[in-house]
Amino acid sequence: MNLNFPLSERDLQAATGAVGDDIEYCVPSDLSLDGRRTQAYLVIGKEKWACVENGEARDAASIAEAKEYRLVNLVGNAILEAVQADGSGSRIVARVSMQHAPRLAYIARVLNDKANRQPVRIYPNEEERFCIRCGGPLVPGTNTCPKCMNKAAAFRRLARVSWGHRWKLALGLLILVSATGVSLTGPYFQKLLINSALAPPAGVSPDLRMFAFGIAGLAFGLIAGELLSIARGRLMTVVSSRIAADLRRLVFENIQKLSVGFLTSQRAGDLINRINSDTNQIRRLIEEVFTTAIMQTVVLAAVSVLLFVTDWRLALIIVIPAPLVAWLQMAVWRYVLRKLFHKQWRLYDRANSFLLDVLGGIRVVKAFGKEEREIRKFRDYNSQFAAATIQSEKVYSYLAPISHFLIQIGQYFILLVGGYLIRGGELTIGELIQFTGYAAMIYGPLAWFMNLPRFIANAAIAIDRVFTVIDEQPEIYDKDGAQRHEIVGAIRFRDVTFGYKSYEPVLKHIDLEVKPGEMIGLVGHSGSGKTTLINLLSRFYDVNEGSITIDGIDIRDIRQEDLRSQIGVVLQETFLFSGTILDNIRYSKPDASLEEVIRAAKIANAHDFIIKLPDGYDTRLDENGGNLSGGERQRLAIARAVLNDPRILILDEATASLDIETESLIQEALARVTKNRTTIAIAHRLSTLRNADRLIVLEKGSIAEVGTHTELMRKRGIYYNLIMAQRNMAKPKSGFRTTAAT
Repeated sequence: MNLNFPLSERDLQAATGAVGDDIEYCVPSDLSLDGRRTQAYLVIGKEKWACVENGEARDAASIAEAKEYRLVNLVGNAILEAVQADGSGSRIVARVSMQHAPRLAYIARVLNDKANRQPVRIYPNEEERFCIRCGGPLVPGTNTCPKCMNKAAAFRRLARVSWGHRWKLALGLLILVSATGVSLTGPYFQKLLINSALAPPAGVSPDLRMFAFGIAGLAFGLIAGELLSIARGRLMTVVSSRIAADLRRLVFENIQKLSVGFLTSQRAGDLINRINSDTNQIRRLIEEVFTTAIMQTVVLAAVSVLLFVTDWRLALIIVIPAPLVAWLQMAVWRYVLRKLFHKQWRLYDRANSFLLDVLGGIRVVKAFGKEEREIRKFRDYNSQFAAATIQSEKVYSYLAPISHFLIQIGQYFILLVGGYLIRGGELTIGELIQFTGYAAMIYGPLAWFMNLPRFIANAAIAIDRVFTVIDEQPEIYDKDGAQRHEIVGAIRFRDVTFGYKSYEPVLKHIDLEVKPGEMIGLVGHSGSGKTTLINLLSRFYDVNEGSITIDGIDIRDIRQEDLRSQIGVVLQETFLFSGTILDNIRYSKPDASLEEVIRAAKIANAHDFIIKLPDGYDTRLDENGGNLSGGERQRLAIARAVLNDPRILILDEATASLDIETESLIQEALARVTKNRTTIAIAHRLSTLRNADRLIVLEKGSIAEVGTHTELMRKRGIYYNLIMAQRNMAKPKSGFRTTAAT
């Protein structure tokens, strides 16, 4: 995220005069304090801040004058507030629209660190949501601005990907040029037919041999042209499909490499659109537009030469409307159609993502009886998309006939002038027929090129969306020389600070040591940082400050594959893949023998229910194991986690939302699973953590208490209060009465 915007010469002079020569940060403050739009900037120096506008510093102060700077979100805008150190109240430093609110949140952290004389701790790696050039919205899920997008660069990227298929593309081009050349012979043979036999010029006797030659030429052109078109179509279908397949492969492979942070910030529907819809759009571009564009360009150039060679006066009649048509097309596209087509794309993505959400959560929809509500929402999305489509097509329905009329009107003038020239003996009927044939051929490319902008725009956006994912770099990557390591199980958190947005730390200065084979329970209110801590241990994210070591080695120096393959994870929300029970348990170790799978299933208390199923371990699962109970799915997840014999086991609410009987089965399984393994467990029911070697109580991102269950109960602190709150919730409410069914 950009925190250093450039200043104009006047504003720069005002800023340096207010805060000194060393300007460390500069962000827009696009609203005045009373809420009007403005073009001001908040600049931060070493000791001072200032707001500059139109070459003047409208406000400035020492950073140390305030004891706290905080971002306050309002309706549609946000303010940066400074709480004065002398107790005199607070002042508004800057006001911004929501476009720049995240930027101001980083600046608040900067000012707080400076005010407290601490090193500045921000890592502004959040992506921009608006174009830094024009301020317009980006294409959803990308860093692409439709207005500033370089279409030529997008097509050059596609050309580089297509380079591996260059020989087939060259062959397709050769066939295309050959087919174009054959099509150009038609009007010539028509002239021969008319001038040799049907309407020979005065004083010229019919020539049957030329007539036969003309018939043969027309037949050859028809047959050869069709055969070449078939060959071109088949070849380009194969090439375009393979290029699209290459792009789908590149997108999917890079998605697998990307960090959890990026993937959770994207809607699954948008990523599916990149892999399917966008690559299919590119396939159509290669198969249809590129080949047709080349053919139409060759036809246009060749026919233009032939027309001027035949009769330059008639050729001018055709050429004259072309600039007017081109100007009309460009003007309507630039100011009307482009915006409408981009709106269509946005609505299409929103509708697709909505469908994915609803269909994925259809059981929740039905459980709450919200089918009609979702139908209404889909109707709304559908209506919006239909309205946007109608708008663009309505404009296009006016534009196309007007453009065609301007082009076709040349035909009538050709017949008028051509008839006059024939009467004067300057032109034969055959030559006029040949000329009108070529004229008709030039109208085809001109009419086709009128549609080209919409093809190019849609394809350019699709290309850019696909390459945005392909170019995305993982936030978490293996260092050069990252080592393999066989984990023993000693874990150490050293002064770890982390926030998904670095200006909002979730964990603060965490110091924790876990011995090999020790079971640690993580306890705390929602949002205290429990899940974040295990996410960092799995290296789904990297710490902002401090380090995490396993067996004395920083996890950033261990290969990710080695690290995660030796960590078993059981989550509250169990996910099972489509396939058999055997396939799902083997997921953590694909080469495991059946005996190993059965052993893991027995450890997880899953073997007994599996063998009672009609197909046993070969039972096929519905989507996400829909044909199993929640407890059965959880036991399969435990079996999958322990199959690979992980040295570290993470249990994230593994027994939440289960009935007591099922939970006891899983607790029994977990007692076997955790034996001699380093285990970190988060549990909704705190009573399940009683047997943990130590309990770590987190409070607002910091470690508040450490000890065994007995020690913490004696301490009567946060843990004690949590236990008592759960016990009170489990007791029957006073005054609550049950009645027997009659």
